[in-house]
Amino acid sequence: MQVIFMGLPGAGKGTQAERIVSEFGIPHISTGDMFRAAIAEETPLGLQAKSFMDQGLLVPDEVTIGIVRERFQKPDCEKGFLLDGFPRTLAQAEALDAMLVDLGREIDSVINLTVARENLLARLTGRRICKSCGATYHVIFNPPATEGKCDKCDGELYQRSDDTEETVATRLDVNIKQSEPILAYYEAKGLLKTIDGERAIDEVYKQISSILRGVE
Repeated sequence: MQVIFMGLPGAGKGTQAERIVSEFGIPHISTGDMFRAAIAEETPLGLQAKSFMDQGLLVPDEVTIGIVRERFQKPDCEKGFLLDGFPRTLAQAEALDAMLVDLGREIDSVINLTVARENLLARLTGRRICKSCGATYHVIFNPPATEGKCDKCDGELYQRSDDTEETVATRLDVNIKQSEPILAYYEAKGLLKTIDGERAIDEVYKQISSILRGVE
């Protein structure tokens, strides 16, 4: 079961990924986690990635795909994987396909979780974090008992600088533009499954689970 999980920031992928991992026993693999692990293990590719990141540069596709390849060959990927945050470009999607052919694998399904842009703005700009203990709240979906105060430690809540409406809007627009050719690529291959991420969490997961049971 080789699955790519797509969706804009705030669409709820993290919540659904936890359930997928629990039910199907496949690892949730994010680009960030792969990079951090490769760097921590000081693999040759990890060190190459670190050298680019330390300079504030994008990690080249050939290094990224090499790290992805190494990750797929670890024992926990024997039953498959849920790939999140990669591919980010059409070139990466094509390189991923070529690499999987080499490994005797192929993508079974691409699940795209959709939420309207204005609703994503509300979700992402409403986040508040405790300065003392790091607990996370949301002004609409998970408000604290006392406005501006943490329920756990009474610490002050704040909004991260990258959660402001202007920053979030820019981030969403970049992600939308970036994802369009990738979604079109997988739709042309007949692999794309689009799910309405605005429904109840359980309803969304029921549809995801049904898709994944179909590719087991």
